[in-house]
Amino acid sequence: MTVTREVVRGAIADIVLPDGRSLAQADIVRAITVDGGTVRFVLEVADAEAARALAPVEAEARRRVEALPEVEKVQIVMTAPAGKPAQPVASSGQGQAPSLKLGQHPTGQAGPQPVPGVRNLVAIGSGKGGVGKSTVTANLAVALARAGRKVGVLDADIYGPSQPRMLGVSGRPASPDGKRIEPMHNHGITIMSIGLMLKEGEAVVWRGPMLMGAMQQLLQQVNWGELDVLLIDLPPGTGDVQLSLCQKAAVTGAIIVSTPQDVALLDARRAIDMFNRLKTPVLGLIENMSSYVCPNCGHEAHLFGHGGVASEARNLNLPFLGELPLLLDVRLSGDSGRPIALEDGPAGQAYARLAERLIADGVA
Repeated sequence: MTVTREVVRGAIADIVLPDGRSLAQADIVRAITVDGGTVRFVLEVADAEAARALAPVEAEARRRVEALPEVEKVQIVMTAPAGKPAQPVASSGQGQAPSLKLGQHPTGQAGPQPVPGVRNLVAIGSGKGGVGKSTVTANLAVALARAGRKVGVLDADIYGPSQPRMLGVSGRPASPDGKRIEPMHNHGITIMSIGLMLKEGEAVVWRGPMLMGAMQQLLQQVNWGELDVLLIDLPPGTGDVQLSLCQKAAVTGAIIVSTPQDVALLDARRAIDMFNRLKTPVLGLIENMSSYVCPNCGHEAHLFGHGGVASEARNLNLPFLGELPLLLDVRLSGDSGRPIALEDGPAGQAYARLAERLIADGVA
């Protein structure tokens, strides 16, 4: 057996730390290198006291790696920043801030896994940004909740999380045991977003493996409870988060949001192709910003074209789930944290029809 970084990581993954977690769960192994018969890696700890407590763990890790074939020498460095350890961030009346580290490298698992308690997992995606995917997610969640469904929203748009603002939640989620997160609740919806774990305006600067690890954690380490459907607001495009979701979770299907214009439809086709390659059913297409009605004169205009998404759905033999209007009130309600689907106006009725369609199709 050739010794590789993966072999080394696997050999020490289940070593138990003083707090009961394994090395893999704690995600403190860094910079594994294999140079001939020499193996080097770093154990990243919080402070000098933690480093002393992990001396038996270091010894066991050394013993296991030295026992691997062809390994002649093992070098382990334990890093601990000098000075006072950082204090946990104060919560906003929501319990203690989670002590688990989001954005860690993904842990191994055998194929896509269901999310405990969640009956249907529905991804909401788009080929490009700016088509209103997050607005559709928030309002669809509200419409489904008003229809009597138990609904959750996972904001997986790691770089641009907007669901906390749109659904009117703030503060930091609680994590009493430092291992699992208690989600937020509003408008009858269970909500979790990476945005709740960050300071306002703070950027997420992560590479692919960290994105995949965060996605895995937000799915499996949040106490979602019993849900009929968990809507996942994906980032635009066809990248690491989409790939991680479809490989790690048992996704019921995906809904594609697009505006009628040709550029948006071109990118929507790419999103559909991605889900097809990942063996994830496409549940249907939604045409957002389909029409604009002037509030003064009542004239209806099609600023981005009209009917393009329905035509594309026919060409691809996919369900067309409906049209959603372009209204100023939709934007204002989203900014205020009270989605327009809470009301019974034209936009609210459009989302109610969309929710009824998904319930009739058995995906919510």
